[in-house]
Amino acid sequence: MSAPERISPRGVTPPEPSELLARGELTVRGRVREASNAVLYCTVEYEGHSAACVYKPVAGERPLWDFPDGTLAQREVAAYELSEATGWGLVPPTVLRDGPYGQGMCQLWIEAATGEDGEDGDDAPELLALVDGDEPGPGWKAVAFAEVEEGRTALLVHADDERLRRLAVLDAVINNGDRKGGHLLPAPDGRLYAIDHGVTFNADDKLRTLLWGWAGEPLSDEALTVLRRLADRLADGDPLTARLAELITEAEIAALRARVAALLRSGCHPKPSGQWPAIPWPPV
Repeated sequence: MSAPERISPRGVTPPEPSELLARGELTVRGRVREASNAVLYCTVEYEGHSAACVYKPVAGERPLWDFPDGTLAQREVAAYELSEATGWGLVPPTVLRDGPYGQGMCQLWIEAATGEDGEDGDDAPELLALVDGDEPGPGWKAVAFAEVEEGRTALLVHADDERLRRLAVLDAVINNGDRKGGHLLPAPDGRLYAIDHGVTFNADDKLRTLLWGWAGEPLSDEALTVLRRLADRLADGDPLTARLAELITEAEIAALRARVAALLRSGCHPKPSGQWPAIPWPPV
């Protein structure tokens, strides 16, 4: 699916994506059928500019026993705010707004590079794979063994990619309970985006991800610098903390601070806790 093309008025500066998403007129074009909650593909238009986006109304959220009803959209926005605070820009622009079916999350649509759609005709890099043998090859990190058919297992691996490593740190910070392979969107310009962050920020440890390849390894110097800066931004009175207080609970903000502090103390990527399934199902 793609948004209809628009010709911008000459001399008019396009609005920032977040402004376009927040102020534009939403038009529903279809529904993403495979999603467990209501996910609507839309176009948004504002002052002669338009873009494709995803709209997830709160009214279409499926209740979850471990998350308060009606908060998944807010957690999607909180994940975007944290991503922006890191400076990594891993989550597409995301806002909370009213739409045709009430309040919900609205996120810029990212057209992932696949096959010949990559930049300059190059294939998009493979990020996940199943391989034979007990060890990953060069450029890959092992995650776990998976049964691919009766009596046969394969090693699940992900790319030893700095973009994925940053995302592994972000997921540890936001306590992502559902990092699947289908949530990774490599864009034609070489950037990596991550989507679907409704089950995040729980006060209990919920980290489930396919990105365990760095578990127990030292965090990069860049990640440590980002985490120190993030710890400062999470202080009382900071605009980031004030914004998060509009989206998640005080207990969840306290747990967020504790996760950042724990990462800084250990200086390492977290390991599976053993108290919660470490890998989401289905993994894609």
